[in-house]
Amino acid sequence: MRAQPAGFNLTGMTSLLTDRGLLWLAAALYLGGFAIGCVQLLLRRQNSTGGRTLLIGLLAFGLSTQTAGLYVRGMATGGCPLGNQFEIVQFVAWSAMVLYFIVGPAFRVSLLGLFTSGYAASLALISLGIPEWDAVRNARIFPNAWIEFHAALAVFSYGVFGLLALTSAMHLLQNWALKQKRLDGLFWFLPSLVQLNQINQRMLLAGVGLLTISLTVGAAWWVRDFNSVYWPKLLTTISVWLIYGVVLVLRWRGKLFGPRFSWACVILFMLAMMSLGPINRNTREHRVILTPEQN
Repeated sequence: MRAQPAGFNLTGMTSLLTDRGLLWLAAALYLGGFAIGCVQLLLRRQNSTGGRTLLIGLLAFGLSTQTAGLYVRGMATGGCPLGNQFEIVQFVAWSAMVLYFIVGPAFRVSLLGLFTSGYAASLALISLGIPEWDAVRNARIFPNAWIEFHAALAVFSYGVFGLLALTSAMHLLQNWALKQKRLDGLFWFLPSLVQLNQINQRMLLAGVGLLTISLTVGAAWWVRDFNSVYWPKLLTTISVWLIYGVVLVLRWRGKLFGPRFSWACVILFMLAMMSLGPINRNTREHRVILTPEQN
């Protein structure tokens, strides 16, 4: 049975609640949350109960809607929706939002919702705005459940690194504000450098840990069938893992800290996102693909 084309729901009838329709709605909700957060910040009401509740409500609704959109696409291909660059970027945005609802309440980081909403909205809108990323959809992406789990965990780790980049950017802003003695506006609501350092260390450890598990699961299958290994994709993923691992070791040994550590996390995530292009091109060359016209 062939996958349904993009833009159709499970019944095959075009409507507002198609996969892309749901993903557009999620992007709009994230953008709305970002706008509400900015207004609250300008009014210096970032910590007001009403504004915070509205922001969290919009982001929760957006996350639910994006989850539904990705679920529809997953049902169409019979697996986790990671068949092209559009789906991968959407999954990274989804991962970051899931992590926000885990990390935000745990650390009580007041501005993390604002940063995460802007980040998720940007990724979602960029992916939706580039039709070429979703021009073809891969069918029968994963040969078995273990490889599917490996791929989903690897992309989820990118979501962790994305949130790490956000908290690292917050650390850089707070460090600059303290040096410039700017304690008003946005800087007033930023967490302390100590708290951000703790968050960054734990996020880096979580990201490297998840990617390590992902590669271990994949390796357990690859040793049985080397013909199933797509080496450019594997080498790219291992390179990302090694570089983040080196940063983790340097941070643990006290060789990399403060602004340098934050800059490293921001730059590394940008490079990791750039690596998704070659990974996706390699996947397309080795998988059966379906054009949107195929039904």
